[in-house]
Amino acid sequence: MLHPVAWWLWGAGLVVACAHTTNPLLLVVVVVVAGWVVAERREVGAVNAYLPFLLLGLVAILLRVGLIAILGSGVTGRTVLLRLPSVPLPAWMAGVRLGGPVSLEALVAAAAEGLRLAATLACLGAANALASPKRLLRYLPATLYDVGTSVVVALTYAPQLAGLAARVRAARRLRGHSGHGVRELGRLVGPVLGGSLDRSLDLAASMESRGYGRTPVRSAPARRLASALTLTGLVGVVAGLYGVLDGSVTGLLGMPLLLLGLVVTTAALLVGARRDVRSRYRRDPWGAPEWAVTVVGAVPAALLIWAESHGWPGVVLAQSPLAWPEAPLVLVLGVLLPGLAAVVTPVPPRLAAVRAAAQTARRSAAATSAVPPAKQVTS
Repeated sequence: MLHPVAWWLWGAGLVVACAHTTNPLLLVVVVVVAGWVVAERREVGAVNAYLPFLLLGLVAILLRVGLIAILGSGVTGRTVLLRLPSVPLPAWMAGVRLGGPVSLEALVAAAAEGLRLAATLACLGAANALASPKRLLRYLPATLYDVGTSVVVALTYAPQLAGLAARVRAARRLRGHSGHGVRELGRLVGPVLGGSLDRSLDLAASMESRGYGRTPVRSAPARRLASALTLTGLVGVVAGLYGVLDGSVTGLLGMPLLLLGLVVTTAALLVGARRDVRSRYRRDPWGAPEWAVTVVGAVPAALLIWAESHGWPGVVLAQSPLAWPEAPLVLVLGVLLPGLAAVVTPVPPRLAAVRAAAQTARRSAAATSAVPPAKQVTS
């Protein structure tokens, strides 16, 4: 199994790449590449979080387009598709409208922004499907272990809820129900919520029996120092990430502030880890495949950051006037490069066993069909 941190660094590179472009062609290529890598390297039995996150992204696109059509946006277009009934608003709500003309340019801009969010969710779902958050939890610093446990539970909740809904729907179909319609959807809510509540109670009981939630003994000065460093570092990281992701921000509010926040946060983690020691059992090695996955995930992020800062064509979708998005070869190859993760990484053990068994079955079937039938002996 590949190191889980490598898969999440690969997914983070794709997320950063999506944040620096609104070109629908590039975003669709990123989603396809992430889905292909999941199909090739997801372990048998692991939760497939890619599809639920992909469906959530599609819902985000529809909501974005619907809200822009009703509330309007800052994009002014010449091509008016329809005119909704407008509601007059007071003067202090200038810039906001209800109804009115809906232009093609505004809908395309909203769809592009929604597609960027959908691609980001798809990349997070791909990383969640390729690397189990439970394995990733072992490599968190001791100070963030409790917070990491909550994040892992939150990340695995949506895929497990989707799987539970699929099982309930299959059970109802076996009992003769159609499984379609609004009424049938309402009948699924009760069993799904009841099953999720039972699952959460079982998880809480198992975590309590294993000693989760214990509070290590710390002195007051060490606790105050760790809290101050953590708060300062997180503020710096958030402000630095905003500066990195927003191309219009220049100066110290960017990479310098992000690096400073990471240094302060690391210091806070080291101070807290001295008082809360945790042992690790059977660590995963970090070798050439992990470095290769990290590099192919970081290349599109660095390429699109450079392209956006230098104003390359094809990075931002032209909205006024509306034009067909360009697809420069360099950018397309850059976002296709993360697909090499399905080539440079080893096949997971159970998936390799399933593929070997299927190949053996095909060979035996081909050998059986190649043998000529025995001649019938008549007297």
